[in-house]
Amino acid sequence: MTWQVLRAADYPRMPWKNGAGTTLEILRDGAGLEAFNWRLSIADVTQAGPFSAFTGYQRIITVLEGEGMQLQVDGALSRPLRALDAFAFAGDSQVQCSLLGGAIRDFNLIYAPDRCRARLQWMVAGESAVFSSAATVVVFSAGEALRVELNGEVVVLGQYDCLHISSSQLQTLRCKAAHPYCLVELL
Repeated sequence: MTWQVLRAADYPRMPWKNGAGTTLEILRDGAGLEAFNWRLSIADVTQAGPFSAFTGYQRIITVLEGEGMQLQVDGALSRPLRALDAFAFAGDSQVQCSLLGGAIRDFNLIYAPDRCRARLQWMVAGESAVFSSAATVVVFSAGEALRVELNGEVVVLGQYDCLHISSSQLQTLRCKAAHPYCLVELL
């Protein structure tokens, strides 16, 4: 098993595929914006408009900051998406975003379902034990001071920091959080 802490201050800023904004790229498995297996990122959405298409991929998006957004996906309106309310859709869908009260920041998982399986779940604040046998596990901190114990070692994550774990065996994570956090498992 290997693990590393990724700090939000170090995430590179990347342009969107459609050129309408930028993303903080947390982590990507694979090269380029057309050949990766999965990618985690944070995007600042400052105005209504179209999303970039990712043909052959699935997307799961979650509002982190701001009043929220509503998406029109292939002509159908989503429910209003508020903070920490994950929403999934096909990457090749035509997507228009409307903001519900100004700019937002969101968390994105984009993955190729023909090359990997993904599970994303938001965990509530408090203490919990998480068990996973996924090849890759990412713990994403939505707030300050998320304490994660892994194999007797303790890591403290700040807002938008991640713990990235690669393993071929069952892992036990003991988490203590004052804020919700996200657990992403990639197989």
